[in-house]
Amino acid sequence: MIKYILKCHKEHEFESWFSDSEEFEKLNKRKLLECIYCSSKNIKKSIMAPMISNSQIKDHKNLKINSELKNEKYNLLKLREFIEKNFEYVGRDFSKKAREIYYDKESKKAIYGTTSQEERDELAEEGIDLMSIPWVSKDN
Repeated sequence: MIKYILKCHKEHEFESWFSDSEEFEKLNKRKLLECIYCSSKNIKKSIMAPMISNSQIKDHKNLKINSELKNEKYNLLKLREFIEKNFEYVGRDFSKKAREIYYDKESKKAIYGTTSQEERDELAEEGIDLMSIPWVSKDN
């Protein structure tokens, strides 16, 4: 099926569906098409923009999303690599170590590890600034 925007000699525009372009030509040649506003039989196709099927749009969007996700994953892996090389891993002792560093003021140590949401909230109340980073698996 194809949809055409049609126009009569009085510039009235309307749309109609045809099985293919040949059907339009055949019906128009036999003067079986008429304007829905003025009943004129002098009908022409109006200029139209091409249509793109929904599956093509979805495929294009999926390709773009997949590309963006791969790029983000690459960036997160680079960030993980940087952290592992330049920060000390303290595991579940993160909250304790973060407090030691914060209140010591002499220590300029960079650490990473894990905490619970409750521990993060407590650290934030004390003014200790944290950053959560998605830890992307190196294997996947």
